Amino acid sequence: MSTHTVSVDAISNMARELREEAMQEPEAVPSGEVKKETQIIAIYGKGGIGKSFTLANLSYMMAQQGKKVLLIGCDPKSDTTSLLFGGRACPTIIETSSKKKQSGDQVAIGDVCFVRDGVYAMELGGPEVGRGCGGRGIIHGFELLEKLGFHDWDFDYVLLDFLGDVVCGGFGLPIARDMCQKVIVVGSNDLQSLYVANNVCSAVEYFRKLGGNVGVAGMVVNKDDGTGEAQAFAEKAGIPILSSIPADEDIRRKSASYEIIGHPDSTWGSLFSGLVDGIEESKPEQPNPLSQDELLGLFSKEDDEATVPMTPATIKELSGKSFIDTPSLEVVYDEA
Repeated sequence: MSTHTVSVDAISNMARELREEAMQEPEAVPSGEVKKETQIIAIYGKGGIGKSFTLANLSYMMAQQGKKVLLIGCDPKSDTTSLLFGGRACPTIIETSSKKKQSGDQVAIGDVCFVRDGVYAMELGGPEVGRGCGGRGIIHGFELLEKLGFHDWDFDYVLLDFLGDVVCGGFGLPIARDMCQKVIVVGSNDLQSLYVANNVCSAVEYFRKLGGNVGVAGMVVNKDDGTGEAQAFAEKAGIPILSSIPADEDIRRKSASYEIIGHPDSTWGSLFSGLVDGIEESKPEQPNPLSQDELLGLFSKEDDEATVPMTPATIKELSGKSFIDTPSLEVVYDEA
């Protein structure tokens, strides 16, 4: 009998403690300056928007300023490092690991990590076309990086080049698991790139509400033609513009010939040194993603007030000549 009484008391005390704990306000999500010595930054954007171009030149400028930087390509296309190495991409970690495993050997740093003028670079890689999930490839690649001692490496900056499809869990990994402190989105004055940028902002906002620490440092506008949609998006989303890279023929031509323009002696050197400064000073902010209508509204004409009607279709229209109007067998009862 006494044992039963003690058990009831213990349960009562436990319930009281749980109620007290539930009443405590959760700690605020950190939004101050990044305190880790190594800044890990994930760069997202639509395929072909110029992430690899931006990152290659950004990382090169960082190295020229004396910073130790690691560039990791996390796009299945494995093209992040091609500009850095004059049109040649690094052997991917996933492919190299597979070959080494077949021969019974271990992957060494020198097999997958290469350096140019102070920039260390590697490619995670991904599955062959139609033979696997790119997101799973990313997860597998980071598992291999951890085995190589990724968390013990000493860098000022680690830049991760990610495809903007954060709907896939693998590409959203840095945001979901706090693997980076900051996110940068690369976009342009077109709807599709801003749609991707908005998705990234939505992912960041979602995980911040769950207690995550990753924030958006800002946006890089690439191929800026001056029409202003990207700037309008950034203002509405509450994120700063870190740099605007103009739609210039000289930049296009040099990029196409795998020429680095992000060095101090280049005509465009100040553009990328300014981007470095902007990244260093930026804080990981929680964005305010736009609704679909707000996003589309960035491209609507102010003087166009007409709305296109949305007329419901009928089953007769869909069936055409074969349509037979048959009475419903549903029993409809009169209200009591």
